[in-house]
Amino acid sequence: MMAQLIDGKQLSDQVLQEVASEVELLRAEHDIVPTLAVVLVGEDPASQVYVRNKVKRAEEAGMCSIAHRLDAECTQDVLNKLIDHLNNDPKVHGILVQLPLPSHLNDEEVIASIHPAKDVDGFHPLNVGALASGRPSLVPCTPQGCMIMLSQVHPDLSGKNVVVVGRSNIVGKPMAALLLQANCTVTIAHSRTQNIEALCLNADIVVAAVGRAEFINADWIKPGATVIDVGINAIDVDGKRKLVGDVDFESVARIAGAITPVPGGVGPMTIACLLLNTTRAAKHQLA
Repeated sequence: MMAQLIDGKQLSDQVLQEVASEVELLRAEHDIVPTLAVVLVGEDPASQVYVRNKVKRAEEAGMCSIAHRLDAECTQDVLNKLIDHLNNDPKVHGILVQLPLPSHLNDEEVIASIHPAKDVDGFHPLNVGALASGRPSLVPCTPQGCMIMLSQVHPDLSGKNVVVVGRSNIVGKPMAALLLQANCTVTIAHSRTQNIEALCLNADIVVAAVGRAEFINADWIKPGATVIDVGINAIDVDGKRKLVGDVDFESVARIAGAITPVPGGVGPMTIACLLLNTTRAAKHQLA
């Protein structure tokens, strides 16, 4: 029997409907339109697709989106000055700098230069610290989307044994923090973890965010477990490009109780939560 499919496209449409309602309310009651400024440096094809999708979905939700495109050779000073301008623009409620940046630019400096109240990616050190200590903050979009997806299968996560495979600042660590807030028992597995297969096999929920194509197979998954696949990897199949996750979907779907697809799973939820964060930022900036 195949696992329940957790449809990220359908769920993201529901979230975006909520966002559109909030946007309309802000317009009617406060005469403001939540505005997202997206900064893209260089010509990375994947980043251009991501930015285009974010701008499109923002406009569909009735928001305003502004795309700033800089040359790959732009200096740190030029980028910092643009962010400073956006920080001080009262019409801009959210700022997103598309990562990765060209190697000569300092990611950490850029992230720290965004005002925490406009940091809709949730990467600023102050927002990271607030999340870690359980205080209200802007939460990274991908983990936030994963939590919404998990709620479709597990309305109450208390006591669940969860393994997060991957320890990145963007997904792994904030994912673990959100799961801890939901009263899960959480293990973060990474490249130095011993007996990683056995850890996953004992988990009620596995979140795969390791960035390796089809890394996790059915031998790692407990029958009936929930699997959230964050990975997006391009592989060659018979001379054609195919997108796959960090999980071997075909084998794992026959073992798991519920699973997210790639594509059409976590990806759409990430964009929906970005716009959700932007409306939240706009509301907070009214105070």
